[in-house]
Amino acid sequence: MKLENVAKNLNPNSASRNERLILSVLVISVLMASIDSTIVLLAFPAITQSLHSNLSTIIWVILIYLLITAVAATQLGRIGDIFGRSKIFNLGIAIFTVFSFMCGIAPTDVTLIIFRGFQALGGAMMTANSGAIIADTFRQERLGKAYGFTGMGWNVGAMLGIVLGGVITTFIGYRYIFFINVPIGVVLLLLGLRYIKDNKRENEKLDILGMSLFGISLSMMLYAGVRIASVGLNFVNTLTLLIGVLLLLPFYFREKAFINPVIKFSMFKNKVFKNSVLASMFQGLGFMGVAFMLIMYLQGVRGLSPFDASLLLLPGYILSGVLSPFMGRYSDKYGARLLATIGLLVMIAGITVYFALTATSSIYIVLIGSAITGLGGAMFWPANNSAVMKSSEAGRFGTASGVLRLFGSIGIMGSFIIVIVTATLAIPRYLAFEIFVGTSRLIGGITNGFIKGMHFSFIFLILMLAIAALLSFTRGKENTSEQIKVNPQ
Repeated sequence: MKLENVAKNLNPNSASRNERLILSVLVISVLMASIDSTIVLLAFPAITQSLHSNLSTIIWVILIYLLITAVAATQLGRIGDIFGRSKIFNLGIAIFTVFSFMCGIAPTDVTLIIFRGFQALGGAMMTANSGAIIADTFRQERLGKAYGFTGMGWNVGAMLGIVLGGVITTFIGYRYIFFINVPIGVVLLLLGLRYIKDNKRENEKLDILGMSLFGISLSMMLYAGVRIASVGLNFVNTLTLLIGVLLLLPFYFREKAFINPVIKFSMFKNKVFKNSVLASMFQGLGFMGVAFMLIMYLQGVRGLSPFDASLLLLPGYILSGVLSPFMGRYSDKYGARLLATIGLLVMIAGITVYFALTATSSIYIVLIGSAITGLGGAMFWPANNSAVMKSSEAGRFGTASGVLRLFGSIGIMGSFIIVIVTATLAIPRYLAFEIFVGTSRLIGGITNGFIKGMHFSFIFLILMLAIAALLSFTRGKENTSEQIKVNPQ
């Protein structure tokens, strides 16, 4: 029996207290990193005016964060496997905290974008290793409950950031959306250094070439996607996308030949793992896109301020946050497949409510839809996250956590692109960007065109969630707590 397990048996109350402290640090850190992926959305007008910038430049304050989070997720999880998850996690807290302060004092738009890139690196170091630390800390029959909390932190945080950005910018000032991270980060770092320790490290070499190829490939593909959404399809964007895709070939062959690759492709032979990761990506593609489109509707069609628009989305986030831990406990007992699949179907039901939105309909329809989709999210996120980690190979928890974050980040980025492309089919591209950041409002006949485009985008986004539900239902069964009692591992 391992030494840490002996300690837990001798003093279960102390072990339980340490687990709660570790989980609290993980949840708050993941929540903080996730919130910052979207907290700048409703602060764009204030940032643009204060730094004398323009929308096409300031938009990269959020895009650079999403891009680096997606690119770095898998690599940093693997680095955590090799050098120690606690070390990479705690270093991530330090980097995130320092560059949050730097973002707050940034004198120009370019320096803000650069500092946001480093802030994203710190956030990726935290989130890519959080799942692995949970897998190291908690017994398998309690993983679902633990992932219920961290799943709440990541998924709810990305949308809660929209609300907090509106509140802080309106009542205090946009710079405090960054400053607020500093005292929280200092406390988290002290707690992390004290309580989060590594059970073991993998004695393996780091695949620098593989990491570089993968990072460049994904960066080029995501950059091309953003540019296509921003300025349209042209030769440069098409060539960038093509090169990014072609670079995946040397990356794949490099990984197949390397003994300790960045991504061990044999992990995807496990159907539970593969389907759960893909379900996370398609859920992100569908659900986050709905939030983006609703913001555009509430600001551009109904004329609400960014702050008032964000408040209408709040009930769903609160409901999801409250219920996620309970749903995680349920998935521990009965398995993830059914609970996660039902959650996705509930999300689809919530989105169908939004088809009732028109230029004159009650805006409280948004509250109803938000509550329903929040319930679905609470069912899906903890169950799906738990399925990913329970189906991971021993010693690959960091990699598995990184892969999950990678596909989730791609989903969020893809949602942004989908919404902008869909909106620009109905209204001019420059107007779509201005509506999104709350600086313009639709008038006249163009309003009906936007609403039709919004309804069309909902159909596409529902299709993404339907694909996620199919993947979730066909993933197969993973171990439940009842099975573990019979066949202890």
